[in-house]
Amino acid sequence: MEHANVTVKWAPGPRPKPKLLERAREIIRLKHYSIRTERAYLNWMRRYILFHHKRHPQEMGPAEIEAFLTHLAMAGHVAHSTQNQAFNALLFLYREVLGISVG
Repeated sequence: MEHANVTVKWAPGPRPKPKLLERAREIIRLKHYSIRTERAYLNWMRRYILFHHKRHPQEMGPAEIEAFLTHLAMAGHVAHSTQNQAFNALLFLYREVLGISVG
């Protein structure tokens, strides 16, 4: 059985756009946030997206942020400081990652 000489050329092209949470991780690291803050922020971002049935944050805004934070306070019975951390994570997501002001 003979095999033909096949040359595969790899041509660098545009890199695929990183997924949202990967992009958030990159930005968090560029800003030198602690690893604990990185993990917490990414967790809150993930929970926010899942809470809204995997809608992209660009499709949402202040009303959805408020609904999520209210859910945390009412159903999750989280402490005020925990709710603040979730809020700051979402502000970071919108301002730093998506470049959107949420007011």
